Amino acid sequence: MHIHPVHRSAFCFLLSFLIIGCGNSEAAKQKKSGKTVIAAKQDTVAKPAAEIKKQPERLDTAKYNRLMLHMVHDSASARWPVKTAYPLPGAILPFNRIIAYYGNFYSRQMGILGELEPEAMLAKLMGEVKKWQAADTTTKAIPAIHYIVVSAQGSPGKGNKYRLRMPFTQIDKALELAKKVDGLVFLDIQVGWSTLKEEIPLLEKYLAMPNVHLAIDPEFSMKTERKPGSIIGTFDAADINYATGYLAQLVKQNNLPPKVLIIHRFTQGMVTNYKNITMQPEVQVVMDMDGWGFPAKKVSSYKLAILKEPVQFTGFKLFYKNDIKTPPWKTIMKPEDVLKLYPKPMYIQYQ
Repeated sequence: MHIHPVHRSAFCFLLSFLIIGCGNSEAAKQKKSGKTVIAAKQDTVAKPAAEIKKQPERLDTAKYNRLMLHMVHDSASARWPVKTAYPLPGAILPFNRIIAYYGNFYSRQMGILGELEPEAMLAKLMGEVKKWQAADTTTKAIPAIHYIVVSAQGSPGKGNKYRLRMPFTQIDKALELAKKVDGLVFLDIQVGWSTLKEEIPLLEKYLAMPNVHLAIDPEFSMKTERKPGSIIGTFDAADINYATGYLAQLVKQNNLPPKVLIIHRFTQGMVTNYKNITMQPEVQVVMDMDGWGFPAKKVSSYKLAILKEPVQFTGFKLFYKNDIKTPPWKTIMKPEDVLKLYPKPMYIQYQ
């Protein structure tokens, strides 16, 4: 079945800290826009990890089961909720719904994180958290900062990998902002021509912190050595299993609560061999439908790319600007609209 992908955010390129205009490409024409890419010098000094809180000794399995059933509108099917082993104590999902703000501090075009001043951004984020809490009083809504730490590039750059790593000072900034609202942090990787095996270990100091989690973006994983943005990229189950395996090992070594792994997806082709994805008690996997468009288009992509290929939990992305580009839609989908989806997304991202 041919899938019409929901389009993504603006994909421009910055050279020497200056943003330049986006060029037309095959993917740009297909998607109308892509993501902004920025440049920054890599810093090698990270701040110390916050003190690790004592984890609960056991998981409330009765509550877990109840909330998993609530996630599927109290109507379980053969596929949903996905049958996996219970997570370790301290698991975030399904006890909470994560409400995340996405972007990069260097760019106003990559998402809400770079568009507003920090205090205004946090106030807006907490306003969204309040709306989600009111829409589903059964599940606690918690805030998160979702920061792009490795950004795909339109030029080879150092190492000929078509990707650029952000300085650790910017990750520290994300941590400080999250701390102000007692929120989580997600570090997002767009590998370009690089690999998860090359990029994830460089973030270990941060991923070893109890409140820091990981996100990976198949769209910019260019297996065929095409430029990022020229076609939609892909991750295989083997790539995802590397990420979950790495996170699981960190959890074991540092006595951490389970990590959350976000995988962006708006077409079936972005993730291959999903049935081979290995689930572990140390990692909770979220397939996040992050395409943009009018509501019916977004819902259709959710059903095709997420519902039909169940992994564990689901996510849904909302665009303040791109979701309302097609008349007559003047507002983005409300929490009440998104919560009608089956299953209910447990991770919500705003760009």
